[in-house]
Amino acid sequence: MTVQHAPPQVKVARPSILEVLLDYMKTTDHKKIGTLYIVTSILAFGIGGLMAVGIRLQLALPEQSFLVGNTYNQVLTLHAALMIFFFLIPIGLFGFGNWFLPLQLGVRDVALPRVNTFAVWLFIFSLILVITGLANGGAPGVGWTFYYPLSVDANQTGVAVLMVALILNGIASLLGSANFAATIVNLRAPGMSLWKMPIFVWSIFATSILQLISLGGLTAAALVTYLEIKLGLSMFNPGIGGVPVLMQQFFWFYSHPAVYVMLLPYLGIAAEIASTMARKPLFGYRVMVYSILGIVLVSLLVWVHHMFAVGLPESWQIAFMIATLIVAVPTGVKIFNLIGTLWGGRIIMKTPTYWLVGFIFNFLIGGITGVSLGMIPFDYQVTMSYYVVAHFHNVMMFGTAFLAMGGLYYWWPKMTGRFLSEKIGMWHFWLFMVGSWMTFLPQYILGLLGMPRRYYTYPEGNFAWTELNFISTLGALILLAGGVTWVWNMIQSFQRPITAGPNPWGGFTLEWTAASPPAAYNFAHEFPRSFPTERPLYDWEKNGDTLTPVDPKTIHLPVDSIWPFITAFGLLLMGYGLSFGWFTNYTPGGGLRGFFDASFGHILASIVLYLSFPVFFYGLFKWAGTREYDVPVEHHHLTKYDNGFMGMSWFIISEVGLFGVLIAGYVYLRVIGAAEPPALRPNIWLAALNTLILVSSSFVLHKAEQDNHQGRHTMFRLGLFITLILGAVFMLFQVYEFALFGVENDWKQNLWQACFFTIVGLHGLHIIIGGTGIAIPYYQAMTGKMDKYNHGSITPASLYWHLVDVVWLLIVAIFYAW
Repeated sequence: MTVQHAPPQVKVARPSILEVLLDYMKTTDHKKIGTLYIVTSILAFGIGGLMAVGIRLQLALPEQSFLVGNTYNQVLTLHAALMIFFFLIPIGLFGFGNWFLPLQLGVRDVALPRVNTFAVWLFIFSLILVITGLANGGAPGVGWTFYYPLSVDANQTGVAVLMVALILNGIASLLGSANFAATIVNLRAPGMSLWKMPIFVWSIFATSILQLISLGGLTAAALVTYLEIKLGLSMFNPGIGGVPVLMQQFFWFYSHPAVYVMLLPYLGIAAEIASTMARKPLFGYRVMVYSILGIVLVSLLVWVHHMFAVGLPESWQIAFMIATLIVAVPTGVKIFNLIGTLWGGRIIMKTPTYWLVGFIFNFLIGGITGVSLGMIPFDYQVTMSYYVVAHFHNVMMFGTAFLAMGGLYYWWPKMTGRFLSEKIGMWHFWLFMVGSWMTFLPQYILGLLGMPRRYYTYPEGNFAWTELNFISTLGALILLAGGVTWVWNMIQSFQRPITAGPNPWGGFTLEWTAASPPAAYNFAHEFPRSFPTERPLYDWEKNGDTLTPVDPKTIHLPVDSIWPFITAFGLLLMGYGLSFGWFTNYTPGGGLRGFFDASFGHILASIVLYLSFPVFFYGLFKWAGTREYDVPVEHHHLTKYDNGFMGMSWFIISEVGLFGVLIAGYVYLRVIGAAEPPALRPNIWLAALNTLILVSSSFVLHKAEQDNHQGRHTMFRLGLFITLILGAVFMLFQVYEFALFGVENDWKQNLWQACFFTIVGLHGLHIIIGGTGIAIPYYQAMTGKMDKYNHGSITPASLYWHLVDVVWLLIVAIFYAW
């Protein structure tokens, strides 16, 4: 195939590092934000990969002393957390998603550009927060699963910072997922229906929905663990009737769907590579879409297969075993889709194609071993062995990660205008292929021979253990060489001139009509309104349709802003304070002591915590007080709802998921008789009064919205003010109730009270968040930032407030009336 070359580039002065950094701190350009996700993810991959090499060096031979005891556990925990939460999930969903979802939809940017900026910096700051743990007592040594009660052991360090970092990372992930879903529903090129979207867009859509539904499980597990560390609040403590296995139920409700969060975007990438490199339309496009959506559904019903060995009833185990086998069906369908696409095609054997074929082969083996683990008797035998380690890495490392590499090689010319070296790329591929099999195939055999996972050493004399571990370590060193080769390939590509044309591979989707690299506005043309299939460039060429040029000067983009960055930085400071300090010098074991009697580190972190609030709120309100566009712009909406409403509608799914998981846990504890309410419960009359206040506030807010639509701006501002007053009164009553009930009972000794303070307290936090959301449009209205072109943030704030009210009605039913 002939490579298209770009015209000669005019040399411009290279900006300084400070200018580049400031630009990325302020940017709302989805492509730069995608670059931030990709670069940060690759950095996390490098750190996690070096930790993996350290683990393998320790296990190369028996009785090694390179990494021993809790040091080994800390390295193991950070390796897993970095690879999962800071590499595989973000680079596929948010790195490639940010870069190419708007381009493939034929739009200028995502639905909520500044929320996108906030989310990426919150993600970066959550990684920085994890690393700060190394300088504050050490990393956690509890494994990435942080199982109870190990995670609340007083001898463990760094657990609190990991919990806070996971929650902040989760918030960023949810905002990004809601943003993608809103973009897909509200901002497609005119004429592009859902069934004409590229398969990669479908994969991002499905993954975003899965994140929004399931992430509440991980958040609930991290939140309850954190509250026990800081306050002694627990739903898992068996000493007061809690159920430790409930923590695993929370955790795996997200962390098995997380496997598909890590997989689905890459299956979209695989489909794009297969179709382009085989010069064929995707085989079974609709079937593949249905299989992707089927995985979203069934993956929510399989989490218990991680817990077969904890003693659950047989009926539960059999039901989840069947669901596990069923989820393999749509997964297998997608593999057949990819093979069917390549079959009979005029395949271009370039580096992306090798990564694709390598993925198909490796993932097939990993999938088969996954089915074997779904069989209950076999799972009993290998559940805590190296067989599970080998399977997981088979699916993730030399399965899914191969497509992360494939996506980079495929889209690198579009992202940079330069080609990666094919020769170095082949070295990279074969070092990864050989290194992966040498690393993980011996681990399957070790698992069957009885070697347990998570042990930092093993004795001499066990049959083949030493030899297989040594081979596995050699494989890890080969992978390290492959990683160095990959980084060198990216670095050397920037030493070349920009020579890639708009469509170097001859692709069929809209991103290949943009320049390489794309301009800030993405496209200087409009597209035809007809989209016969998901391959518009092929269809338009066949039909003789052409692109209509647009003067770039007429294109208006969102204004860059530093304030989302400052707001995210405020949360970094808050996270640091919550991790290593507290509002007071309180510990569950020692009780309340003098503030300055604590250690210097605790005092410093506590001061940082207090300072974080003005930074956060100042950044937030400055963000709200600056308009997104300099000039009035007609937003492109495919629905009657604006982007703010659409984004919040999707985000609310995650809030329902979080409260749903926690309330389900409480209801279970109550039904089995473990969480019996004390004789003196909070007064129902105060709850009824609070209910009246909160429900009234929803009606007042709804009336204020109607006043705003009808131009009665004074009444609108008054309605927002009254809503804020009612919310404040509600919180005052809630604080009074908490103080009174907290004195009368000890939450460390009563499970019902622990559940009450956890769930009702979380709702109180949402009242504060919702109140802040109402205060923002009030501030916008009072400062003249709202008019017929700029509606501010009233719609999403109102939607969120109504959700908080509905959740309160459920809380009253289960805690005050039941």
